[in-house]
Amino acid sequence: MAGSSIDVDLLMEECDDMPDLVDMLPDGGKLPSLIDQNTQELTSKDPEEFVSVNRKRKRGKDGKDGEDIEMEEGEEKGGKKKERGGKPESEKGEKRKIPVPPHRYAPLKEKWVQIFTPCVKQLGLQIRYNMKARNVELRLPRGETDTTKLQKGADFVKAIVLGFEVDDALALVRLDHLFLESFEVADVKFSLKGEHVGRAIGRIAGKDGRTKLLIENVTKTRVVVADTKIHLLGSYQNIRVARHAICSLILGSPPSKVYGNLRNLANRTMERM
Repeated sequence: MAGSSIDVDLLMEECDDMPDLVDMLPDGGKLPSLIDQNTQELTSKDPEEFVSVNRKRKRGKDGKDGEDIEMEEGEEKGGKKKERGGKPESEKGEKRKIPVPPHRYAPLKEKWVQIFTPCVKQLGLQIRYNMKARNVELRLPRGETDTTKLQKGADFVKAIVLGFEVDDALALVRLDHLFLESFEVADVKFSLKGEHVGRAIGRIAGKDGRTKLLIENVTKTRVVVADTKIHLLGSYQNIRVARHAICSLILGSPPSKVYGNLRNLANRTMERM
């Protein structure tokens, strides 16, 4: 199985919006974006922001505490009060929560403006970062029932949390045929222990990251190696090809053989085009 090659019948998925195949630069050149950055942005009305609620306890005439009530921020004492629980969940809109691990707090804070701008302007979602729960929360505006945009926003935020660049993650918002996939080195070969796991990860990355860059260029995907976890971003068929190449490296195939298989695949793809 270690010497297995890529199936010749495995076809690449063609798409005009994906970047063309670029040659491997000697110094490991920069990858092109998954989508054209000059694409016209969609415009939509600004969604309603989350309402901050202050909980107060109402005292009865006998001095004992009564039931809890909720008041909207800025509401006067004599204003209209909301009942316990506020509006039903169906009227508030469906919600998604994306947990953020501790080592991704700083990158998330640095790129926060780039994250919430497409979620609000292009997808029309409400977004906030819950400091207490350490989650990024996305919610549909009141009255919206279509969860397609909500799922796109959740995938976009999840891709950035996993370590993908913002420009690459934006492809999940603008294109419909892209997906995320994750697996671990132990899922491919459970018997790898200790230093052997590090060697397998080193074969995936290659010298100066050239092996990973070559896989990304040929298969038109994006690969993130985070410790023993591998994250892939791309179309279904392209992810399949990239996963096959990565699994071959984990199982011990020589990098030169994987290079040859990818080059042959790239040549066949160019001939079809």
